[in-house]
Amino acid sequence: GILSEPMARLGADVVGADASQTGIGIARAHAQESGLQIDYRVVTAEALADAGETFDVVLAMEVVEHVADVDLFLAKCVQMVRPGGMMFVGTINRTLKALGLAIFAAEYLLRWVPRGSHHYHKLVRPGELEQALSASGMTIVERAGVSYHPVSGIWARSQDLSMNYMICASRPSGC
Repeated sequence: GILSEPMARLGADVVGADASQTGIGIARAHAQESGLQIDYRVVTAEALADAGETFDVVLAMEVVEHVADVDLFLAKCVQMVRPGGMMFVGTINRTLKALGLAIFAAEYLLRWVPRGSHHYHKLVRPGELEQALSASGMTIVERAGVSYHPVSGIWARSQDLSMNYMICASRPSGC
């Protein structure tokens, strides 16, 4: 719901997919309270792709660091991107800085996310993500870092990919 609701408010027809029944239930209830029409489904990306679902835009935000097989997950997500469509992937880089701030500080000190949510060995470096996307036929359009400014409490786009980052890729129209 964190991304699905803003996209729906912007006018997009949204399918929000998650393998967690609990997460989808909470998202459905919140969207209903907000008067938003979002097609929430308890399903994996792999199952959506296998069912032949396609979309103009696929967002895989803060999920690749939790999947068992990153290359398979990304290939299935790419399979859902229509020709001429876009895919956005946001995740945490596998760096010592991310280990200290995104895992230790965020989970154990600040308790922003539950302890044990992230595992260092499952974090993905930008080059690994770009290679998997390119191998699946996507063209890398842009990469950007995401930085948190603790004094203002604002997240902002940056050039620093050493912690949180996003990659935008496109599927050529002829594919």
